[in-house]
Amino acid sequence: MKNLTSVFCILFFVIFPLLASSAETKRPNIIVIYSDDQGFGDSSALNPEAKFETPNLDRLAKEGVSFTNGHSSDSVCTPSRYGLLTGRYSWRTTKKTGVQGADTPALIAQGRLTLASLLKENGYNTAMVGKWHLGMDIPGTLGDRDFSKPIMDMPLDKGFDYFYGIPASLNYGYLAWIEGRYTKVPPSLYTAKKPNDRHSDYRIMPPYFKTAKEAKELHGAAVIEVAPDFVDTECLQRFVERSIEWLSGQVEASKAGKPFFLYLPFTSPHYPVAPRPEFWGQGAAGGYGEFMIETDYHVGQVIAFLEESGLDENTMIVYSSDNGPERTWAERIEEFDHDSSGIYRDGKRSIYEGGHRVPFFVRWPAGIQSPGRSWDKLVGQIDVLSTVAEMIGAEVPDDGAEDSQSFYSVLIDPKSDAKRLPLINHGISGRFSITEGKWKLIMPHKNLKHELYNLEKDPGEETNVYGKNVKLATRLEQRISEIVCRGRTTDGVPQLNDTGYWDDLAWLNEGQYNRLAPK
Repeated sequence: MKNLTSVFCILFFVIFPLLASSAETKRPNIIVIYSDDQGFGDSSALNPEAKFETPNLDRLAKEGVSFTNGHSSDSVCTPSRYGLLTGRYSWRTTKKTGVQGADTPALIAQGRLTLASLLKENGYNTAMVGKWHLGMDIPGTLGDRDFSKPIMDMPLDKGFDYFYGIPASLNYGYLAWIEGRYTKVPPSLYTAKKPNDRHSDYRIMPPYFKTAKEAKELHGAAVIEVAPDFVDTECLQRFVERSIEWLSGQVEASKAGKPFFLYLPFTSPHYPVAPRPEFWGQGAAGGYGEFMIETDYHVGQVIAFLEESGLDENTMIVYSSDNGPERTWAERIEEFDHDSSGIYRDGKRSIYEGGHRVPFFVRWPAGIQSPGRSWDKLVGQIDVLSTVAEMIGAEVPDDGAEDSQSFYSVLIDPKSDAKRLPLINHGISGRFSITEGKWKLIMPHKNLKHELYNLEKDPGEETNVYGKNVKLATRLEQRISEIVCRGRTTDGVPQLNDTGYWDDLAWLNEGQYNRLAPK
């Protein structure tokens, strides 16, 4: 009997901690860092020819999984952010083309499942620090604001407990630091885009003007209302400092079993390309390279905090970009021999790979098996929500994350044979593509015809083989028609899109759309 008791004691003290550790690992802290307009070729881990080094991004790849066939769901900002946070394609909403303004109606509908709301419902503390760009209700209009009133229909209404950031990109009309529901220092001055001596774009920096008329007369560009303390070069540092401040308050709770989720969307390397002076002269790709080096530095600050606070082991970091590089990618090839899209065609706004194939790294020391791997099969940012749901054992309702498919098995099993359902991509003008395995079919749009590419043989999309593979293309067209019309990619109850037929579905007519759509 004494021996039996000893055996039970050994089992309790040896096996129980392992089980507890396993349960804890299934609920890691999660940080999603989202860069802005960063191309596939803008990290040295993915582009050996890059003209600058990104050691912290390289570390994410070396200590995690690098998804080399990873895609944003669109080739511009707002729709990609919608897809990342909801697991649903943005073109299913009323937003068929383009991006949101600073204070437009929120694109994420009230009650729509988000990554933040899923995690909050499952016991996570949640925060967002950075650029939103999904619409929010800021009281009043330009020059006529009531800053005593709260901002509504914004991150705090989409599952986040805490918010610090800016409403949209720095070329939109409201630039100030928002914390919670209130603007910390109200915009009382005016400005417009100013020349940038480090890049061929613009700056948002003092001096500012007391009236909109003065700003318009001097610069001849769209007027922006700006807070006296707002400067473009401060965005990255402020966002990381506020993030670490919030994370510092989560350390004890996390160690006690209440994990956190931080969404940290940067404003770089989006225009204005405005690196801080301490990064000037670094790299060999001008101001853009300096800005990417600064971006990488701030990723390193987050990793360093996690290590110093003892949270690193069980914190998952997901790093990616909302779309490919801005138009100056062509200038960088000519001037610096640096291709921000790597081997891929085009950049931001484009339906081609350079528009939406982006850096995509996941690092999670406690969970990822055989780190340092690359995964070259298809995966999308739209899949993050279902991946997280599977990881923490949460259910996703039929009317949520309709286009999201989990890649969790890839993280925990180096031999995973996961295969993604067809992935849809979308350009700024509304043109669609569907990718299944190695084949990518770009759909007709306005006066543009079908294009079919074998990405395995032709990653640069140089040779359209549609005419030689009409049968294959027809099957892919049937698949995209089903996915678009039935309101979801994944199995489950068909869902309605937020609108009926629209003209960008050029390969379908309205009658065909209605026959395939759920009744």
